[in-house]
Parts: sequence; structure tokens; C-alpha cells
Amino acid sequence: MATWLKDNNGNRCSIEHFGTKEKAQAALDSLSNCRNCTNCTNCTNCRNCRNCRNCTNCTNCVKCSSCNSCSDCRNCSDCIECSSCSYCRNCSSASSCSYCIECSSCSYCSDCIDCTDCSYCTDCSYCSDCIDCIDCRACSSCRACSSYSLDANKDGEKPNIPKIDNIHKVVYNAVNKPDALDMQDWHTCSTTHCRAGWVVTLAGKEGLELEEYFNTALAAQLIYRESGYRINPAKFYGSNEDAMADMKKLAENK
Repeated sequence: MATWLKDNNGNRCSIEHFGTKEKAQAALDSLSNCRNCTNCTNCTNCRNCRNCRNCTNCTNCVKCSSCNSCSDCRNCSDCIECSSCSYCRNCSSASSCSYCIECSSCSYCSDCIDCTDCSYCTDCSYCSDCIDCIDCRACSSCRACSSYSLDANKDGEKPNIPKIDNIHKVVYNAVNKPDALDMQDWHTCSTTHCRAGWVVTLAGKEGLELEEYFNTALAAQLIYRESGYRINPAKFYGSNEDAMADMKKLAENK
């Protein structure tokens, strides 16, 4: 059982984690304006972080190091110049990232949107200066790409990104029915989908065409963006309970 040292802001450090009571207290004292963080060191203005170091303005991070203004990161290191990141948002100079949005100077990325100076990417869109990419769209200065398209889909027409008015309420109303949500598969049947599956389905024919052209997750991400909300695509891979709670919160707040 862990022995915890706590401060008045809900932060806590485990003696077992740091090795001695003195080291755990020093780590706890190194936090500035943090709230409800666990086993963090030298962090500032963080919330609900765990095992972080030298972070600034982070929220809901896990095992981060030297991060700056990150949100919902996992296993990140040196964000704003990221390395080996997962589920990152608005990263710069990232390496080995997946599910990125608005990245620059990335490498070994997948499922990216609005990227610049990328290499070895997969399922990208609106990229520039890419190398060795696969299934890219609206790219420029690419090299050795597969299924590359400047602005055309299989029929020679530019794909439309549909908009869903009041997307949060529409999606939540759809999933808030018995057996309507199954986060284990994009589409289980005509009345059961995961979160991303519901988004493309609710977008109608254009949503399904976008899904066929890209993939379910990227199509849903683009539809969310067109509808006025930039979603972290990690939200497409959570549990039923977490997805439902997030969709409910968004529906009630909009």
C-alpha cells in the first residue's frame, strides 16, 4: 500500500515511488499552481497529471516529460518538440506520432490532418512537403506516395466534408438509446455504431462517401471539424462509458 504525502491543492507524491520521504516531499514542493497531480515533479499550472516532469499548463496527462500546454496526452516526451507521442494535439516537431492534428515537422505519423514537413506518413490530408506518404490527400511536394491525390476522389471529384448542425446534441441523442453504442467496432449494425461510426452515419450519404474515401476515424474527425469542433481522435478509441460521458458533457454544454 502506498504512503502518500499531500498538499493543500490535492497533489500527492508516493514515498514508494520516489524512494524516500525526503525525495517525495521535494517533488511535492516543486509543484507550482498544480491541482490533483500524482507523482509529478517541477510542474506548473497542471491539472490531474500523473508521473509528469517539467510540465507547464498540462491537463489530464500521463507519464509526460518537459511538456508545454498539452491536453489529454499519453506517454508524451518533450511536447512542443514531441517524441514518440500518442493522441497528441497541436504538436510541433513531433516524431513517431499518431492521430495528430495541425502538426508540423513530423515524422512517422499516421492519420494526420493539416500537416507540414511530414515524412513516412499514413492516411494524411491537406499535407505539404511530405515524403514516403500513403493515402494522402491535397498534398504538395510529396515523394514516393501511394494513392496520392491532389484534390480528387475515385470519381475525379473533390470530396465534400459534410456539416452536422448541433453535432454534439445530434450525436448524443443517437447514442443515448439501448445498445446503440459499441466502441469495439466502427459499425456493428445499422442501429449500433461506435462514436466515429455514428458521426459518419448521421452525416448521411456524404459522410459515408467521406468514410470510404479516407477511413472512419479521419472522416469523423473532419466532420467534427466542419461542424465547429476539433475533436481529439483518441476519443474514438475509449470505452463505452468514457465516450458516453464525454458526448453527454458536450451535448449539455452546447
